[in-house]
This record gives sequence, structure tokens and C-alpha cells, in this order.
Amino acid sequence: MKRLIVAAGGGGDAVAAAMLYGALYAADDEPALILTYSWDRLIVDPVPGPRAPADFAGLRRLTPHVWAVPGTATPKPPHAATLPRLAAELPHAFALIDPYAGAAGITRQLDELAAHFTPDTIDLLDVGGDILAHGDEPTLRSPLADALTLAACARAEAAAGIRLLVAGPGLDGELPADTLRPRLGPVIATFTPDDVRAIAPVLDWHPSEATALLAATALGARGLCEVRDAGLPVPLTDEGPTVHHVDLQAAYAANRLARAVADTTTLDEAEERCRAICGTSEIDYERVKAQRLSGRQQATPVVPHDLPDQIRDFERAALTRGATHTTVRRLAEALNLPGEALIHLARLNTTHARRLPASVWELRAGKTVRRPDR
Repeated sequence: MKRLIVAAGGGGDAVAAAMLYGALYAADDEPALILTYSWDRLIVDPVPGPRAPADFAGLRRLTPHVWAVPGTATPKPPHAATLPRLAAELPHAFALIDPYAGAAGITRQLDELAAHFTPDTIDLLDVGGDILAHGDEPTLRSPLADALTLAACARAEAAAGIRLLVAGPGLDGELPADTLRPRLGPVIATFTPDDVRAIAPVLDWHPSEATALLAATALGARGLCEVRDAGLPVPLTDEGPTVHHVDLQAAYAANRLARAVADTTTLDEAEERCRAICGTSEIDYERVKAQRLSGRQQATPVVPHDLPDQIRDFERAALTRGATHTTVRRLAEALNLPGEALIHLARLNTTHARRLPASVWELRAGKTVRRPDR
């Protein structure tokens, strides 16, 4: 195995890792190993927080503390996960980051993989750039996952050989591109439509927003996109498809949260330190939201009969806010639809003629939306 890519935040970062492989390592004669969290939003997984190895059936042990996730693996109810399907549809091998042993446990996983496979390169990839946070930025919404992987990589035995790469500055809706720009290093790649082609089928069903926007900007999308349940405005610019090399140790030194969680041995301990620095953790947010959603979505039909009218009303309002695009996840959250509706919304999306991912919805006044099949 020549390439080990660590998906800093899991989820969409794992999809972006496959795109990165195509852009940087297409000449290789073997796939990469992508080390990633299984941490899906509540619209997919009703259980807050990341998944542990015990939450799956059918994992395969790679090293004493690292488990591979094959395409045949299944999450144990009530958990849900996109990672097994990702492993089934992409040619790369996927291994599970287990944050329940804290940053120290992730460091141990990295050390075992590096010793076992002796890869030629190790890349830590983050889409959006919140891994470059200092910890006190008011726009931060999900700092813990990135802080844990940043700390683990910075303290790993192979740290000197690990490259920190940031793709799509600002596309995750957390730190604005203007804030990130002074913290970024040189551009080492700019994604192209050819790079997107390998992962395009995955984006028809995968709920990642940042990676979908990374692909969309590589395909030429420009404007302002609303994301997440809060409708955060994310500019789609020429910076969108770029990949920057950032000094790993400098990023770690500047990230208060990463330094604070570096010696943690449990996820609970890491959460406590996250609350002390940031006021809360993303898992706290998921817990509160899960309680709010419980019962409410059970009574919501997957495809309401008046869905086209609801979509048109949403589009009109979004256009008045200056948006040009949204994501199917944002649309589903805004219309209070359950996770099963994501695929239906992607099918309704008419942006395929523009070659954008099905999960990125182009807003147009008077856009025709087919009525759902009954």
C-alpha cells in the first residue's frame, strides 16, 4: 500500500480523499487506504456521535487497533452509516478511525498502520479548512473531529512525513475563506472535471455538502450556496477546487483545541475539553437536535404530495436571500423531510444538464419540479 490518506472529519472527507487520489496519484498501480471516521449527520444516522467498531458487523482486523470496513459490513441497529456503501462503490480500502480512545488512541492507530504498511505518503485531508481553526472562532460548528485527527497526526511517530492538505477553503460553511487565506500554504492541485468523474456516482446519494460543493466548483459552479439546517451562505468561487499544503506542526501549534485533546484517552474526556474551549461540542449539538427530532419525523411521509410546491416556495425565498444554489441536505432539513427523502430530492434535481452533482441544487425562478410518483 503506497498511499495512506486520513480523512480529517470523516464522511465527505473520505469521498474527497478518493478524488485527491485521482488528482495526485493516478499513476499508481494500487488503491489507497483511507482512514476515516464513520460519523454521519442525523438525517442519516439517528444516533449522535461517531460510530465505533462495535457498532458494525463484518469488519476485518488490519492491525491490533485498526479495523477495515468492507462493502459487506453492516451497521448494527439502531445505527446507520454510509461508509460500507462507500467502500462497496469506490476502489479504495477504508479503515475506521476509533475516537473512543481519544486522540491517543487515534495516534496509536496511525502508528500501527504506518509500521504495518510503510506507505510512501501519508496525507491528512480536510475539506473546508476548519482544521485550521484556533478554537475561539464564533463560526466553528464541528471542531472536535478535526482537532482529534490533527493532534493524532502531529504526535504520530511518522508526523514528520505527514502532509496536511486543505481542499475547498470555506466550503464547509465554518471558517470563511478570508479568515483561512493567511493560514493556507501553497496550492498543490486544483481539481478538474476529470477528477470529479470517479466519485460522481457517489455524490448522487452521499449526503456530504462540503465535498459536493468541492466537486461542483471543480465543474464550474459559481455563486452562493445555502448549506446545513441553518442555511449558512457559502460562496462558490475560483478558490473552491483548490488544494493547499499547510504546515502540520504550525497548524497544530495554532489550534488550542487540538493541543488540549492531544493526550486524551477517551472521547468523553475530549468532549469535556472541547466544551471548556469552544463552549460545546458537535456531539452536544447532535444530542439536542436528536431529542428535538424524535417523534417529529416519524409522522412525516418520505415524499409529501405537495413537495413540488414546497420546493418552489423554498426556492423563491432562497433567491430573495441572494442564493444561487442549495444542497439536497439543506432542502430536506428546511422542509422537515426524513433522511430517506435525500435520494428522492437528488432524483428530482434537474442540474444534471449542468453536470453538477445531484446533491447540489441550482436555484432558478420558475424551475419545473416533477410531482412525486405515487
